[in-house]
Amino acid sequence: MTAPTVSVVRPPYKVTGSRVLRAEWAKFWSLRSSWITLGVALLLLVAIGAIASATYSPDAVAGDGPPGPGGGGASDAVSLALTGLTFASLAIGVLGVLVSAGEYSTGMIRSTLAAVPRRLPVLWSKSAVFGAVALVITTVAALAAFTLGGLGLDGETIALSLGDDGVLRSLVGAGLYLGLVAVWGVALGALVRSTAGGIAILVGVLLILGGLATLLPDSWEDTVTPYLPGNAGSAVYSLHEASDSLSPGAGLAVFVGWVALTLAGAAYRLARTDA
Repeated sequence: MTAPTVSVVRPPYKVTGSRVLRAEWAKFWSLRSSWITLGVALLLLVAIGAIASATYSPDAVAGDGPPGPGGGGASDAVSLALTGLTFASLAIGVLGVLVSAGEYSTGMIRSTLAAVPRRLPVLWSKSAVFGAVALVITTVAALAAFTLGGLGLDGETIALSLGDDGVLRSLVGAGLYLGLVAVWGVALGALVRSTAGGIAILVGVLLILGGLATLLPDSWEDTVTPYLPGNAGSAVYSLHEASDSLSPGAGLAVFVGWVALTLAGAAYRLARTDA
């Protein structure tokens, strides 16, 4: 007697935004480079800030301008706590490039796009996952650096507390800036589809472009320099607004514009060209 055939009805699976988001979340945390690079960024931000505060000496600081990044004068507790932010931004940005461009170098992007034929949800999910992770982790790191730094600045005239005007805004702004750097790194990697190329652009724009702008005529330099990505980003977490820089709100708007422009370019290339 022949056994009856049992047909198995599989439930229909649909590619949704939430499922793509969960897949990118799992993919991100499964990579060893994610844990290592995030740890490096956290260590750089906290350790360098704490060391800078602990070794602070009023006699070593010159200038009469307002304190803070770009202020040209004496340091304050916030700028000391965020001394390692430039190094942390490089680590975060490099990891962002790896998150997207790394799939092109390994060929995994073909499997990813085969699973998500609409393509663009992949870019949005990568950006959202890493941007959110970087925002939370670096904001906590900035608060930790400020708290540890305050122990070394006890009794100094530049010592501040979280309740002082602008302090919490600056520290949260540092985390917000680094979260945007993370998204920007993802967008650069997806745009150029090369790890080396994406990292080179990231480093060049954040660290070198501002210095090259000083070669421009003075009238051009004063007009252009505040709107460069690195300078606009630094305005987001500055405690005191310098005369030649943007306000925190304007700096945030400009930097978001740079990130959005890069994301738009990456989305266009992803949608229009083959992997």
